[in-house]
Amino acid sequence: MTAHTTPAGPAAGRRAARRRLIRELLLVAGFFTVYKAGRLLSTDRTGEAFRNADRIWDAERLLHLPGEGAVQRLLLHGDALVTTANTYYAAVHFPATVLFLVWLYIRRPAHYLWTRRVLAVLTGAALVLHLAYPLAPPRMLPAARLIDTGQVYGPTVYRAAPDTDTLANQFAAMPSLHFGWALMLAIGVIVATRGGKGGKGSPWRLLWLLHPLVTLLVIVGTANHYWLDAIVAAALLGIALLLVPRPRAGDRDGADTGTDTGAGTDTGAGEGADDAEAERAVRGLPRQKSTAGAVGAGK
Repeated sequence: MTAHTTPAGPAAGRRAARRRLIRELLLVAGFFTVYKAGRLLSTDRTGEAFRNADRIWDAERLLHLPGEGAVQRLLLHGDALVTTANTYYAAVHFPATVLFLVWLYIRRPAHYLWTRRVLAVLTGAALVLHLAYPLAPPRMLPAARLIDTGQVYGPTVYRAAPDTDTLANQFAAMPSLHFGWALMLAIGVIVATRGGKGGKGSPWRLLWLLHPLVTLLVIVGTANHYWLDAIVAAALLGIALLLVPRPRAGDRDGADTGTDTGAGTDTGAGEGADDAEAERAVRGLPRQKSTAGAVGAGK
């Protein structure tokens, strides 16, 4: 009788939630470490990177794309404006993505799993392209006649000499993950905040598209990327979105269903199952209102 009267569910749920959180942190940290290490493998391909830069510059002129210099000239109208753009480039990209993933993990677990997988596919494809096609950014290309705004006005995340930069591969311009991640952030928020079944949600959430738009103007205006870098990133993201199934209408959670978020309500019964099964188990978990209820359920 006593075995049935011990409400061990909450404690087991907290332990399972901690295990899931640690697993997610290790996954993200491990993937980011592999990505950074992989980028550094192409740092010694300087000549090839500049030859590719000449090809990209010529291709953009052939396609009649607007010159990157037009955006940079707008930024150079004031020191405060260009410094703000440099700060946005250096400080918003990674923290904004992390905060977005944390919010999804807590409030929209099903959408978190979808977004994490899409970003993994996008970033993995970008890493392959960085290694296969090293590309010097327009700030290094003499034909572009652009200013390295990070070095001149600050702040910057790159060293002045690319060969001595051990933290970043400056010849990994294509595709632009700054733009790809920003676009996925906007798409992810818009999808996760749509209304209930068949609902469209608030039209104000479309304002999140300003983030990738501002990011595009910043990466081009600071001469860190070509237009084609963003176009290729958008194409890769489109492929990733086609490959990774979106959460179903029945997979809504958090604020949309009035249930707990799943970050701390799992009983551990779904351990060893895949992420989708664990998420369904969390949503289907029955609630005990009191210890007496738990006793009655065990009779």
